[in-house]
Amino acid sequence: MAITPMLEINEMIREMGGEDLNECMQCGLCSGLCPWGKVDSPFLTRVLIRMGQLGMEGYETDDILFACTTCKLCVDNCPRNIKIIDIIEAMRTAIAEYGGLPPTLKAVTGSIHANGNPWSGQREERFKWAEGIELPKYDESKEYLLYICCTSCYDPRGKKIAQALVNIFNKAGVSYGIIGEEESCCGQAIKKAGALNEFEMLKESNTSLFKEKGVKKIIVTSPHCLVGFKEDYEELEGIEIYHYVEVLLDLIKSGKIKISNKISKKVIYHDPCYMGRHAKLFDEPRELLQEIIDGELIEFDENREFSFCCGAGGGRMWMETPAEQRFSDIKAREAGEKEAEILATCCPYCVNMFEDSVKTTGLSDKIV
Repeated sequence: MAITPMLEINEMIREMGGEDLNECMQCGLCSGLCPWGKVDSPFLTRVLIRMGQLGMEGYETDDILFACTTCKLCVDNCPRNIKIIDIIEAMRTAIAEYGGLPPTLKAVTGSIHANGNPWSGQREERFKWAEGIELPKYDESKEYLLYICCTSCYDPRGKKIAQALVNIFNKAGVSYGIIGEEESCCGQAIKKAGALNEFEMLKESNTSLFKEKGVKKIIVTSPHCLVGFKEDYEELEGIEIYHYVEVLLDLIKSGKIKISNKISKKVIYHDPCYMGRHAKLFDEPRELLQEIIDGELIEFDENREFSFCCGAGGGRMWMETPAEQRFSDIKAREAGEKEAEILATCCPYCVNMFEDSVKTTGLSDKIV
């Protein structure tokens, strides 16, 4: 079948951030590495890029354009160093400008506009999870702004992360504070989903807020916030940004936290895509785990730079995925086969995905 290239679509993708589009030589390595290759899916990175090069219609469907989790495995191994995620993000942005976001992502952007977060939570309830917990307000006398991810503010499972972290910081005497309900989502995930206008709104709001408050250092609870602030918030250059794992490890090494009761269980660690491939923090989580367990720390077959994605990135957190296509189910089963008792990770998105998968795969009585 003859195909007439629509060059204006090719040009639009490149102008919206996918400058590398025409550099792809169609080697197919991206598709060979992609986690979607392990399940029955029509998504092929190489084909998506080729459709963009030719300006072909059909790539904008939910299970093609919006399937990519932005895990970065293809980018890190591309022989031409093509910024594949940027191309996909540009294609999504082009579709979003014409109202083509999937319905669930439209609901997310609606919540962003109304409440400053993607979880449909009221802005005034952003810190409701901290009721009964000492939570100091940030001012310039504090060393750190503690920026709690929206998932940890509104999602029941994520709230436990925030509560535990604040209790540790309070006991360790960390100089930190929160700004409050004026804070908004970092916007990293919706930017990758193509909602660029909503992201720019959030970036402007947070940047102005942080500057007004004189923020110099930020601790985040999500690697998505970590990467978003470091890579997409240009005006935050000069502000130091840390994932909580880095801070906890430093507190232990400096003696400000002493571990009295170590965990005597078999632990398997999952590298979140944004903690590992995006932020290059592979050793720190493992070092922290070694400090707090006296059981065995084991690895997934695919780990570190080749870690298999949980399936939540790039906006997929808010999209429905058929059971037979859930990456987190594959990983939960592997953890079960390796007789792990704890599946550890340091991303609230991953926590959300794995808690569901441990239940749906029938492993909830064996793995926490």
